[in-house]
Amino acid sequence: MKKVAFLFPGQGSQSAGMGEEFYHEYDTVREIFDMTEDITRVNISKLCFRGPMAELTMTVNLQPAVTTVNLACLAAIEKEYRDYHCCAGHSLGEYSALTAAGVISKEDTIRLVFKRGELMHRDATRNPGLMHAIVGLSIDEVSDMVSEGQKGGVVSVANHNTELQIVITGAEKAVARVSALATANGAKSIPLKVSGAWHSTLIKDAQDEFKEYLETISFNAPQKTIFLNVTADSSDNSDEIREIMGRQLCSSVRWYDAMNKMIEEDVEVFVEVGPGRVLAGLLKKILPKDHPAKIYNVGNMKQLEKFLKDN
Repeated sequence: MKKVAFLFPGQGSQSAGMGEEFYHEYDTVREIFDMTEDITRVNISKLCFRGPMAELTMTVNLQPAVTTVNLACLAAIEKEYRDYHCCAGHSLGEYSALTAAGVISKEDTIRLVFKRGELMHRDATRNPGLMHAIVGLSIDEVSDMVSEGQKGGVVSVANHNTELQIVITGAEKAVARVSALATANGAKSIPLKVSGAWHSTLIKDAQDEFKEYLETISFNAPQKTIFLNVTADSSDNSDEIREIMGRQLCSSVRWYDAMNKMIEEDVEVFVEVGPGRVLAGLLKKILPKDHPAKIYNVGNMKQLEKFLKDN
């Protein structure tokens, strides 16, 4: 049997209209939206289907919105197909992966991402910062530049997305210094449209408070293999997974390493479960040119039908 991986996107994958086809098609999906609205008291379905984008992209709304759509897409797939081997999620998307792996319930996933969004928004307001994508340098080269930049303020690696695409995060002057070093060494530096310096110590207070909140949530041993952002490795210990998730907010997302781990474990089919094509785009840059793996997106009915037809 082919090894299949489900990948869940995070912030940056949102668009107006996301999840709407599945909402009209499946009772189980409508129940997921209703559950989110009961927990958050936010009209998530209206935000997801109609926007406006300015309101949808507010961190406190976006985190439960994208997660709800991820879970909706997962529910649509699982009506017909449950034979996936492993999963992972990018930053926010990791909470959807925890649900897919059976580690936490859907309800607790929504509670966690709603709390996470509130805390991150609070700290971003208190400690504003920036994120830039550095394209064209290795992780070792960028890490050296980050070490230099830290002499002038808070800056760190937020995401290692592909071999040569690395996102840095932190205070404005320190991020600008690292970006200048990167461009002087032939890289591109692209400012990202984000409302805070995610995965940096500027949101350390949020991480500390979120750790306490994690203790109120039931974590189970995973039923599917899950590759975690902080370690780029799997764990079958529920307490260890909770502890690792407690570090996720301020730690680097080791996406490139996690995807290579899946490739080493002979995953043959990768499915981006949720809105957009961000993770599929990254994966195309990570897979070796001669690698036979197939990549699917499942964010609407047409994409779902193609995946089910082929698998």
